[in-house]
Amino acid sequence: MKPETPRYVIICPVRDEEKYLSAAIKSIAAQSIHPVEYILVDDGSTDKTPDIIKKACEKYPWIHCVKRQDRGERKIGSGVVEAFYDGYGTIRSKDYDYICKMDGDLTVGPLYFETLFDKFRKDPCLGAGSGKLFLQLDDGGLTEERITDESVLGGVLCLSKKCFEEIGGFVREVMWDGITFHRCRMEGYRTRSFRDPQLRIYDHRIMGSSYKSIYHGRLRWGWGQYFMGTHPLYILAVGFYRMLERPFVIGGILIMLGYLKGLITKTPRYDYPGFRRSLHAWQLERLRLGRRIETIPSALSEGKSKDASSD
Repeated sequence: MKPETPRYVIICPVRDEEKYLSAAIKSIAAQSIHPVEYILVDDGSTDKTPDIIKKACEKYPWIHCVKRQDRGERKIGSGVVEAFYDGYGTIRSKDYDYICKMDGDLTVGPLYFETLFDKFRKDPCLGAGSGKLFLQLDDGGLTEERITDESVLGGVLCLSKKCFEEIGGFVREVMWDGITFHRCRMEGYRTRSFRDPQLRIYDHRIMGSSYKSIYHGRLRWGWGQYFMGTHPLYILAVGFYRMLERPFVIGGILIMLGYLKGLITKTPRYDYPGFRRSLHAWQLERLRLGRRIETIPSALSEGKSKDASSD
């Protein structure tokens, strides 16, 4: 029997994205499987973003807009999730299988969602997934913005509806995306970013540079890792690893300094029961210094896995 066509909702918080948003909308309109709803949340834009959204809503019946008041500046982390939930509260369809949070400066190929949902169909334990992110260079080339295969890209983060509800949705804090995929694992779900040509995600500016500068973004990243509860040995490894990408050397140093800032100021940390213990076990396994706590059945296991594609 031919499987039913997956039904999904995309929520896209945007602020002052006139340079990139039209391309993002065009890439969704070109999908082989259209979303049942594509909700564009205008988070107080002061440029031509509202005009772009209005035209899209007029052209496509499955696109609609949520308008938020101007908070005065782009608010990264918790602000993005707040905008996401304003969109989430307006979902009209009750019958959908997947929910996706997508940034307004990213584009995907026409088979992106069809290919991703096939991954979900083949792996009942897959709770959250994405492709890999590629930065488009000025000379037309591409460079991959590296993440581990178990990490899921926050810019195009797709979850089964069941998984999203079981983890309690997104936390309204910095590092909400990292917290999301670790919470998925704690609930028995697998998370994956797939290296598949059909699942390439195209970034049009360096990740973390949308607010103030890439340098500020790296400091914020390190502070966010502290807030999430990252193990000190792991942040050292991350810092040295990220020295090998732009901005070379200084980017990795800033990540470690951001973490150190949280440590010195004794910033309150994310404190979901058991989360830090699980996170540390996973991170130490990555460093070959320990073993993770959770055991998730392989994609080929039968009768032992969650139904992550329906409710």
